[in-house]
Amino acid sequence: LEQETTRLGASSGALDLRLRDQRETRDGLKEAISNNGGDRLERIRSEISRKDAEKGERQDRAARYETVASALGLPAPADETTFFANQRAVALKRDESLARQADAQDARTDAEVEFRRLRTEHEEISTELASLRKRRSNIPARMLELRTSLGAWLGDVGEEDLPFAGELIQVREGSQHWEGAIERLLHAFGLSLLVPDAHYARVAEWVERTHLGGRLVYYRVREARALRAEDRSLNAPGIQSLVHRLVVKPDSSMYAWLEAELANRFDYACCDSLDQFRREQRAITRAGQTKGRGERHEKDDRHRLDDRSRFVLGWSNEAKIAALENSAGRLEKQVQNSARGVAELRANFEVLSERLADMRQLESWSSFRELDWRPLVLEIHALDEERSRLESQSDVLRTLGERLTAVDQEIAATESEIKRKTELRAEANLKHQQARAQSEECVTLLAATPGEARDRFPRLALLREETLEAHTLTVESCDNCEKDMRQRLQERIDNETHRLSRVAERIVTAMTAYRKDYPAETQEMDASVAATAEYEAVLERLNADDLPRFETRFKELLNENTIREVANFQSQLARERQTIRERITLINRSLHEIDYNPGRYILLVDEVTADAEIRDFQRDLRDCTEGALASSEEAAYSERKFEQVKRIIERFQGRQGTAELDRRWTRKVTDVRNWFVFAASERWREDDREHEHYTDSGGKSGGQKEKLAYTVLAASLAYQFGLEWGATRSRSFRFVVIDEAFGRGSDESARYALTLFANLRLQLLIVTPLQKIHIIEPYVAAVGYVHNDDGRHSMLRNLTIEEYRAERAARAAPAS
Repeated sequence: LEQETTRLGASSGALDLRLRDQRETRDGLKEAISNNGGDRLERIRSEISRKDAEKGERQDRAARYETVASALGLPAPADETTFFANQRAVALKRDESLARQADAQDARTDAEVEFRRLRTEHEEISTELASLRKRRSNIPARMLELRTSLGAWLGDVGEEDLPFAGELIQVREGSQHWEGAIERLLHAFGLSLLVPDAHYARVAEWVERTHLGGRLVYYRVREARALRAEDRSLNAPGIQSLVHRLVVKPDSSMYAWLEAELANRFDYACCDSLDQFRREQRAITRAGQTKGRGERHEKDDRHRLDDRSRFVLGWSNEAKIAALENSAGRLEKQVQNSARGVAELRANFEVLSERLADMRQLESWSSFRELDWRPLVLEIHALDEERSRLESQSDVLRTLGERLTAVDQEIAATESEIKRKTELRAEANLKHQQARAQSEECVTLLAATPGEARDRFPRLALLREETLEAHTLTVESCDNCEKDMRQRLQERIDNETHRLSRVAERIVTAMTAYRKDYPAETQEMDASVAATAEYEAVLERLNADDLPRFETRFKELLNENTIREVANFQSQLARERQTIRERITLINRSLHEIDYNPGRYILLVDEVTADAEIRDFQRDLRDCTEGALASSEEAAYSERKFEQVKRIIERFQGRQGTAELDRRWTRKVTDVRNWFVFAASERWREDDREHEHYTDSGGKSGGQKEKLAYTVLAASLAYQFGLEWGATRSRSFRFVVIDEAFGRGSDESARYALTLFANLRLQLLIVTPLQKIHIIEPYVAAVGYVHNDDGRHSMLRNLTIEEYRAERAARAAPAS
């Protein structure tokens, strides 16, 4: 590297001498050219080039100006007078064009709005026509799409099950001259959806939860009953009634309902004269004027009376299709004419815009000199003649110029060679410095290496040959080879460390599992490889004790005695829980037949308690028996099962220090009634939806509290007697005594309670003051009066209810 650096330095010195000589030669040639008139020639060439470029720019501007001026009807300017005349003319025309452009913009906007309106109307009619050709109904497509969405949500309901009224009504043959007025009057009703009673609840739900994007009217059609002949004759519409001009589809299941609804809502007299119209209470004219009950008159002429595109009645749409086809054809011509008008207005606007752009471009040139290129032609011609004269007068300049060009080329070649040699020398210099630094670093590192490390060099040499194979070491490759070898050795170390780590993890996992299974025995032991000796000691002790010999007997005792008894105990509690639920079901059968409020009844709800102690007890009891009886003995036995049973038994017996708490806990968790939280749900009889939920009577009025209290009382009595709704037991005795009954409550609550007790077939003895006797009287068979005339002896007088009523009537007779 030192020799190469020296050689390149010598070569660069020779090139520097050559370059110096070439530059001196070039300077001498330039001086000779200058002495022979060369400076003037150079200036002439530069001036010609500059003026030639400026002439081209002026010619381009003049050509653009002439084109724009011609488009505006102005002459091309040959002098400043014409140029400024054009500027004044453009200023006048610009104001005129701006006004015309604004008018054109307004006209175009109006035409485009009209075009869009016509096109939208045509598209709507085309869509409606396409829909009408696929069906027989006159109902608009938007309403049919709404019904389709409803049917898809209901799932099992077809379109024929949810008809529109207009699909089932038609103007009678021979009454076509009244068709426009009838369609206008029945338009809204014809668009009404008829919903059978069976689908009413689900349809109401869908309508409530859906954003319809429009208006929907629907009627709940209950099962219709045919009117008796005398009723029909009594309420029959008059002979001129609009109802007689209508026909209801005979095979419709809603025929009777529609017939009655039309007679009730549209019994309008069809009047041929205004005199008759004024006499009738409800009337309609052919022109569509209607008169309702009272003084209300109406005529809606927002749409033509004969506009069949709006007709909705009938089960044939041929006439509506024909009318819409005529409208579509007329609109199509209007759309085409409007489109042509819009195109013409747009073209006119574009022409005016281009004209204004041309005017603005002409105004952008402020002086005639920017366009006048002719004086530059004369100046360039004069300079060119001068250059030719100088060149023809001297051959010496030509020869000197040729030699100067050749010397410039030689200088450029020499400079390029010097640059290349300099770069090579710098590169060799850098390599030399790097190699020297690496060498010094290696010497220093080797001197600082301990002797025992040097003894491992032979082993490193073998590893190098094994790792790097047949690589030849150079100064440049030492670093890379060192990195490769270090990386491969580290990979081998990492693999061995990872394998040892996996083995240690398996050992610790096994120790953790053992400590989890036997926490008492391993309380002082750690789950780590360092504690291996402690686990080995435990293993030796277990092998010496030979505990497996006693395992079989322990399993027999645990399974045959303890766990089976716990299972029997759990089954007994489950039977009691089921009994409570069955009793609640029986009570709810009775309560279902009683109106707690109009259209609503009470349902007793048994909910699982959220009490933590009871839930924990149920879980612990399940854990004791889970899998113990159905699986094999090996699976049933475990020390964990033993501990679970032991904990429960100890709490039942009472632990030392907490005996009283354990007794209260035992009474609480083993009383199955505590496993439930009871509530009352007030529900609608029609669809069983909940109206209100009672967990207590807080926040209720006095009457509500009384009704709820009587309901709970009746339910409790029925539970105690084990009553069943509708069951008749001739010898059943269900005697209940109620003291101070209904003294302060409301009459409505008292009647509700007595009805409830009667339906549950309870045999009551009611002790109450006389002021409530009128409430109790319809529900009792006998009355007993207790009186104490002298304040010392009480006497009881028994009467049947018939005897009581007879005496009451007898006492009231003289007074009347």
